[in-house]
Amino acid sequence: MSELIELHGVSRSFGGLHVNRDVSFTLASGDRVALIGPNGAGKTTLVNVMSGELAPSGGRVVFCGEDVSRLPMAQRVRRGLVRTFQITRLFISLTAADNVMLAIMQRRGLTRRVLSVAAHARDVRAECQGLLDTLGIGALADLPVSQLAYGQQRLLELAIGLALNPKVLLLDEPAAGVPHDEAPRILEAIDRLPADIAVLMIEHDMDLVFRFAKRVLVLAGGRLIFEGTPAAVATDDEVRRAYLGSYAHARRTA
Repeated sequence: MSELIELHGVSRSFGGLHVNRDVSFTLASGDRVALIGPNGAGKTTLVNVMSGELAPSGGRVVFCGEDVSRLPMAQRVRRGLVRTFQITRLFISLTAADNVMLAIMQRRGLTRRVLSVAAHARDVRAECQGLLDTLGIGALADLPVSQLAYGQQRLLELAIGLALNPKVLLLDEPAAGVPHDEAPRILEAIDRLPADIAVLMIEHDMDLVFRFAKRVLVLAGGRLIFEGTPAAVATDDEVRRAYLGSYAHARRTA
C-alpha cells in the first residue's frame, strides 16, 4: 500500500485553546481507519484541518507527496481529498440524481459551460445512476431530497463524495442521526466503496467502529493517545480511562 496522506505534528489552536496537539499518522491506499474519542477531543477539528476547511496552527499535512497545509479545500478536492459532514449539506429541493450530477459536473469542470453540460448529459446521468446503484439507492434517483429518509440522505452524501473521485474519503459520523437499526446500511454502503480508496471515519457507535475499522486512532485532549487494531484498542488501559470505559470492559469479559 502507498501512503496517500501524512500528518506531521499537526496542531490547531483557537486563541489560547489548543484543540489538536502534535498529531501524526498516515493513511495508505485501501486503509479503513476509525477516529474515535470523547466529545471535545478535537476529532472534527482534525478532519477540518486535513480537508482544508481550517489551516493548521503548526505541523504539516502532506497529500500524495505534496505539502497541502495551506491549500484551500476546493484544490484538495480536485486532488482527490474529499470529506463528508456530520450534518447533511444537500440541496433538498433538487432530486437525489441532481445532487450527484452537480458533483460529477463540478469534477469535470462542466458547471459553467451550459453547452458542454448538454453534450455530456447522458454520460453524466449514467455515471450518477451507477453511483446511486452501488450504494443501494438507485431507485430513489428522481425523488426530491426532501422526500428521502435521513439514512437515505446519508447514503446520498456518500454518493456525492464518490462522484468527486476521491483517493481519500473523510467521513464525519456518517451514521449520525440515523436510527440505530438502520445504521448497518451505512456500513454496508461503505463496504461497497472501491477497495483502493483510503477511508477515515469519525464514529461514536462502537459496534460500527469494530465492524468497519482495520485500524483505530484515539484522540483525547487533542492528542493521539492510541493507534492500533480494534482488538488492541479494546484492551488498552489509557483508552479505557479516556473513552471506552465499560464498553471495552464488556468486550474483554464477554
